[in-house]
Amino acid sequence: MELPLPPHFDPARADRVFRVPYGERAAEARAWARRQGLRPAHDDARRIGLLLVDVQNTFCLPDFELYVSGRSGRGAVEDSGRIAAFVYRHLGAITRISATLDTHSALQIFHPVFWVDANGEPPLPFTLVTVADVQKGVWRVNPRLAQALAPRVGFDMDAYVRHYAARLAGGGKYPLTIWPYHAMLGGIGHALVGVVEEALFFHAVARDAPTRFEVKGNHPLTEHYSVLRPEVTEDHEGRVLVPENRALVDVLLELDAIVVAGQAKSHCVAWTLEDLLARIRERDPSLARKVYLLEDCASAVVVPGVIDYTDTAAAAYRRFAEAGMHVVRSTDPLETWPGLA
Repeated sequence: MELPLPPHFDPARADRVFRVPYGERAAEARAWARRQGLRPAHDDARRIGLLLVDVQNTFCLPDFELYVSGRSGRGAVEDSGRIAAFVYRHLGAITRISATLDTHSALQIFHPVFWVDANGEPPLPFTLVTVADVQKGVWRVNPRLAQALAPRVGFDMDAYVRHYAARLAGGGKYPLTIWPYHAMLGGIGHALVGVVEEALFFHAVARDAPTRFEVKGNHPLTEHYSVLRPEVTEDHEGRVLVPENRALVDVLLELDAIVVAGQAKSHCVAWTLEDLLARIRERDPSLARKVYLLEDCASAVVVPGVIDYTDTAAAAYRRFAEAGMHVVRSTDPLETWPGLA
């Protein structure tokens, strides 16, 4: 049963930074739970999980570093409002919420300072660093950083970046993209966007259900779009960079339904789903029918005149649907979703 939206919810604040008044919201959530007859989440007979990918200021607010505009220009802002509304309407149905946090520092392989050209200048944001670029020395590791970021004594950073670029190309991944500095740990961009943070806090208190936070992306030598594993898992010597997040796969697949939304549809959402589908196929391909993609709660990366991943994201969602996942809208009643009637 869908619930009314609580009085404090204002979708017009989806494009703003604001402080959640936790004490006030906690009292309201407890009162709301009593008024709506909400039971603790651990009593749910049907367990529905919501996986929110990188719903952070850095991606969701127009004035921040990597705002996901979509083609409309309002993509992530409108997505955030719909995500929050979905949580409130389905407080009594959502058992568990997991939220990923893209987490970075300045000196990482996808930030400008990591690379220099023949003149010692860094690449501009959105530069694509290809295998050929690395092999020819068009871009090379900033020599001031090589030792600072080496994971051990004697580590050959030049050999590593050649290996890294080749692994991306050979694994069907996007070429290395130089992104603006974003999702900086300790900075305001790293935080969940306020309208969604408020909804998650409200759900946690109203349903006695702690939000599960998943940190990703803080290893300096690999991109990490998917929350389930980095883009490159091993270095050139075969040593593991970041282990796969098998624990989250287990948490998700023990649920009766997994609802997925967040940013960006073309990158972190798509690769998370790609990796989840791979793990599902290892266990039982029919488990894909547990997964529901909120198509109106995720947008693609679009930088007008530079890059547009809208069609790439749409193609990915078609592949996921062909594999058995369901593409739905946040405004559709749950009872109309395939398998949830």
